[in-house]
Amino acid sequence: MAATESATLTEDELEFLHGMFDLARSGDVDALVAHVDEGLPVNLTNRAGDTLLVLAAYHDHPAMVQALLDRGADHSRVNDRGQTALAAAVFRRSTASVRALLAAGADPDHGARSARQVAAFFALDDVARLLGAGGAAPAAAGETVEPGQTGHPGQPGEPAPADHPALGGP
Repeated sequence: MAATESATLTEDELEFLHGMFDLARSGDVDALVAHVDEGLPVNLTNRAGDTLLVLAAYHDHPAMVQALLDRGADHSRVNDRGQTALAAAVFRRSTASVRALLAAGADPDHGARSARQVAAFFALDDVARLLGAGGAAPAAAGETVEPGQTGHPGQPGEPAPADHPALGGP
């Protein structure tokens, strides 16, 4: 294929790829892992820059997060909104996913909307403690964020609002 040509995917191929992101969102570990083990790129990324790992973390599927990490998923990838899988796991208060990502080497200060910033912005002290020591930077350049300023995204086990402007929701 010449450098100026682009690959065009068929409708069936696009449907298959969309299905892979749906598996990450739904937490169907066995199905997604089977495809990854057969050659699906573990760092497959959608139009919004969300990887399978970011989606699994955001939708609170710690078993999927661990399975993807075990297969080499890049925890440092940042989506188009500056969010990492760790920031998504913190937002969802998924301590199992946060622990798995930290054990894999995820940096709580990485990304334009880092995990530490998310924890500070929403006053998520329980998950902030998991992130360890370190300064919490403001959520945006020039913006000062006070803990609890905008309220709390929910109690443990409750879903956080998917469309909250501070995270955006993959």
